[in-house]
Amino acid sequence: MKKSLLYVLLGIGLSLSANAQEESLHSDTLKVTEPPRDGYVMKSDIANRKVVPFAPIRQTDVAYSKRIWREIDLRDKMNQVFASPKSRLIDIIVEAIMNGELTAYDPTPTKNDPNGDSFKNVLTKEQVMARLGGDSVLVEEYNENNEVISSRYEKREFSGENVVKFRIKEDWIFDKQRGVFEPRIIGIAPLITPQIPGLSDINTSVTPSNVDPFDPFAVSNTAETTETAEDNIQPAAPVTTSIEVDPTPAFWIYFPEARHVFVNKEVVTRNNDATGLSYDDVFVKRIFSSYIVKQSNPEDLRIKDYIKEDIERLYESERIKKALMDFEQDLWSY
Repeated sequence: MKKSLLYVLLGIGLSLSANAQEESLHSDTLKVTEPPRDGYVMKSDIANRKVVPFAPIRQTDVAYSKRIWREIDLRDKMNQVFASPKSRLIDIIVEAIMNGELTAYDPTPTKNDPNGDSFKNVLTKEQVMARLGGDSVLVEEYNENNEVISSRYEKREFSGENVVKFRIKEDWIFDKQRGVFEPRIIGIAPLITPQIPGLSDINTSVTPSNVDPFDPFAVSNTAETTETAEDNIQPAAPVTTSIEVDPTPAFWIYFPEARHVFVNKEVVTRNNDATGLSYDDVFVKRIFSSYIVKQSNPEDLRIKDYIKEDIERLYESERIKKALMDFEQDLWSY
């Protein structure tokens, strides 16, 4: 009897305590002693994740290996997660370099490193920002006579929106010990378009001064015309001079080192806020779209070196992808 009465009193006490807490949570006079939590679920799993190491591969177990260079275009719909303002990939990389968590390597080709992607020469933080266009810029002040009265240097902030492509260097390896044919990413490089002085002046249309550029049938005023059909003057057309500058790597980062940074950075997608994916997951699980720009070959040629048309280069990229998949399928017989 006494035990039953004790249980009843305990239940009443717990009920009153719960009601009091409920009222205090909905009260307008509740005093918050700690900063409020933004949301009802704290994403602590991403911050506490550790890198899952790859399976070790012995040199004697490598039956086949192929080096591939590919590019990721952030304007592709599947790759838009890399350009999200909430978690932009280039911002993560630059912040890690500035904090000393990542090492940036010089992509300049040398005699011992023709491709410039062997991770030999380290770049300083100032060199990295200069390559990304985030260094100082000269600002001049003028008077009413358009004369320079003073000048100063101002720090120019780096904008991640200018980086729309990344280059990946990877090895496709067949491990005969485990019976697995898989890619291993070696390095990642953001691509930038070099700002060459005077290039905008070269990439213009040059039109003769005595020809109306808006008249497609205009001819030079100094040309002599005759009534004979043999001396007909052809319409003058503008002469266009254009120089195409390909995006080049700003720097290279070593992917095994970058994994320790990417594993704690969540990927933001348009469809779901609770993705549970980190940038390490995206690269390891190959959740991105890309096209191949080069494969290892004796002549060290890129696809653009032996194919000039853009659409044909994409076909060649798909052919190389299919050749890798066919190699894996041909390994097994049923």
